[in-house]
Amino acid sequence: MESCLMKFCRLLCLALTLPLHLLAITGLYKRWFPSLAYNITISYNEKMHKTKRDLFRNVGKFADSDGALRLLEIGCGSGANFKFYPYGCTVICTDPNPHFDKYLRRSMDASKHLTYDKFMVVSGEDMKEVKDESVDVVVCTLVLCSVRDVQRVLQEVRRILKTGGAFYFLEHVVSDPSSWTYFFQHVLEPLWYHLGDGCMITRATWKDLEAAGFSELHLKQIEAPEVSLMIRPHIMGYSIK
Repeated sequence: MESCLMKFCRLLCLALTLPLHLLAITGLYKRWFPSLAYNITISYNEKMHKTKRDLFRNVGKFADSDGALRLLEIGCGSGANFKFYPYGCTVICTDPNPHFDKYLRRSMDASKHLTYDKFMVVSGEDMKEVKDESVDVVVCTLVLCSVRDVQRVLQEVRRILKTGGAFYFLEHVVSDPSSWTYFFQHVLEPLWYHLGDGCMITRATWKDLEAAGFSELHLKQIEAPEVSLMIRPHIMGYSIK
């Protein structure tokens, strides 16, 4: 009965999102989304500051023997993670949406402790411009929810990481099936998908990470404080190639 109700409510929500679907087809939302994401990021970073600080506290240990650290961020958006990266780190930025450029520059100006290599407009599934085993660390936060193929992204991560390099992640995931959060995630996902530029709130991303073939996986499940109920369940950690 509960499953039927959930499916019915989801279909109803899907019907109500038709105008948003049409807006997405025009491409206008791709231009507006960076402004929306930039402002949401400010609030999210305030609430998740300690979590992000803890996540990135040991990034520096993956620097090479000369102390240099090359870090590539998938779906960098407006550069919300820059403040958490270690001094002197060289950052390669990638995002499929070119309209983030203006907001990215703001974060670069505010994080002078880093060196910026380039901004590449590419998807996480296809980063052929990046050479094999050319970076020490790859970062991906709140991105695997919106990529087309999570496993393909993780394959690309393993390809470009040096042996012994690390992949850092912080992602919201589907809730426990016995919870009301799970129910509302499935019902409201069609709406969230359009408002979040392709964001899927019912992904069990930890399963993809477990199947990705990393030599080590350090993963923790958390409830993110003060953020929307729909994205409160999170996973965080890092994998080693």
